[in-house]
Amino acid sequence: MQKQKLLINQRRLKETIERFADFGRTKNHGVTRLSLSKEDIGARDDLISCCRELGMTIKIDDVANIYATLPGIEDKPPLVMGSHLDTVIKGGRFDGVLGVLAALEVARTLHDHHVKPKIPFTLVDFTNEEGARFDPAMMCSGILSGMFQKEDMLQIRDKEGTTFGEALKASGYQGSAENRLKEAAAYLEMHIEQGPVLESESLEIGVVEGVVGMVNYEIEVTGESDHAGTTPMKMRRDALFAATDLIGILRSRLNTLDPNLVYTIGRMNVLPNVHTVIPGKVAFTLEARHKDPEVIGQVVHIIKHLPETVDGCSVAERKLWGRDTVAFDPDLCDRLEASAQGLGYSYKRMYSGAGHDAQYIASFLPAAMLFVPSAGGKSHCEEEETSIEDCAKGVQVALDTVLGMLTDP
Repeated sequence: MQKQKLLINQRRLKETIERFADFGRTKNHGVTRLSLSKEDIGARDDLISCCRELGMTIKIDDVANIYATLPGIEDKPPLVMGSHLDTVIKGGRFDGVLGVLAALEVARTLHDHHVKPKIPFTLVDFTNEEGARFDPAMMCSGILSGMFQKEDMLQIRDKEGTTFGEALKASGYQGSAENRLKEAAAYLEMHIEQGPVLESESLEIGVVEGVVGMVNYEIEVTGESDHAGTTPMKMRRDALFAATDLIGILRSRLNTLDPNLVYTIGRMNVLPNVHTVIPGKVAFTLEARHKDPEVIGQVVHIIKHLPETVDGCSVAERKLWGRDTVAFDPDLCDRLEASAQGLGYSYKRMYSGAGHDAQYIASFLPAAMLFVPSAGGKSHCEEEETSIEDCAKGVQVALDTVLGMLTDP
């Protein structure tokens, strides 16, 4: 089949982005659309309606992942593209949903120009990617990959006490395990960067080569609680003072490692957390991310060789969880790069510091991602913004890549 130079409809894309933002739109024009909530179900219903208008067939698997397929000339495994519709609380209008709507715009463009793909093209919406309602994140792509066991996930409860299994049953989107994504020619996912790199370097496209590995530890400092007014300073075992000293040690040591290492102390619990009582116990998390497992290993070495006592307080550490670096399919990355080059867009190859469904799908299918810039690097907040021009450029790169794969002889 002759390759066609097709252009997406930027105006339609913008209208669709705003249309889907209405499902859970907040006062400040962000979005709260938790997985399998009424807002999410409304967005799902609308997505299916849009897909049916194109003659796509709809299948839903046993964990509510949606698959909408344009048939191909040959009945072979499809080229799959998508992301997720759910958001965090007071999230933005682009995170996740842009990847789904990019796939929809690709399908619409193929339909507009009567392009019959050689193999099927499938749009996918993965359930509960954010993990904002049901922990963990990327739950249902994780179930597909075998990372999580379905029976365990069904028992996870949200803050109101509803289990994932109960929400699944009530949603009307519990389909069949036979419909699960098992094989495909490839999986492509478009996403906002959720960071400042592309914008700061005045680049239009990120060709994502993989997702960085990470490790998360909790460090516990135990001292002794006493009266804040009667205990002399030299006689105290203040766990919070010791923890702040420990954090200073960690920062000085971690800062000597690779400059691309990022680390965060994101949670701290101080007990008893009373202003008249000397803190007797402090627990804080340390999360570190880097694509090189050797650097992550150096971080672990530093954590495990912290002082056993600081200011008379004992120090203990325990690993909460971690993940290995995931490398995406080199051929798919090359195709995305070639599409960006062919369109004259500025780009760079990069790794994602955030997790995505693609990292789990990559364990059993060829997968890759592309990024478009995030204004100010903001994401997971109402201020999240990506210009329609940047969105359209990303979808155009996706379309050109898809066309090359769907129409190759």
